[in-house]
Amino acid sequence: MLKGIPAVISPELLKVLAEMGHGDMIVIGDAHFASAAFAKEGKLVRADGISAAKMADAILTLMPLDGWAEHSVYALGISDGNGGFQVGNAVTEILEVVRGHDEKAYDTAKTVDRFDFYDMAKQAYAVLATGEADHYGCIILQKGVCGA
Repeated sequence: MLKGIPAVISPELLKVLAEMGHGDMIVIGDAHFASAAFAKEGKLVRADGISAAKMADAILTLMPLDGWAEHSVYALGISDGNGGFQVGNAVTEILEVVRGHDEKAYDTAKTVDRFDFYDMAKQAYAVLATGEADHYGCIILQKGVCGA
């Protein structure tokens, strides 16, 4: 047993987070997201039954966000019909978690349409499949360096 590791972080997820380098991204997908299809080289980790916000909080307890990137958080947006995007309830909750860990990352978080999100997800180091039931409850986090 290790001290200080959130209980929802599985050994497999801990290994993936440790393997990730500066600039690598992890997708936190909702239960509707095609996680297995987007997982690069089989880097799919499951967290069934656990909300995306709870997983984001646990991850951000251990992983710094990229303070040098223009955006280190990308949210899956819902088209508002006027060329803009809104976020769903789950992403609103996740963004509040981000704010609690990194105010700058919250302020610079970018909402993207689903096709841009899918393109980014294909390039991510890993995909975490959660039990988040809310539609459009997906986010991408970009790893930074400790102390940056």
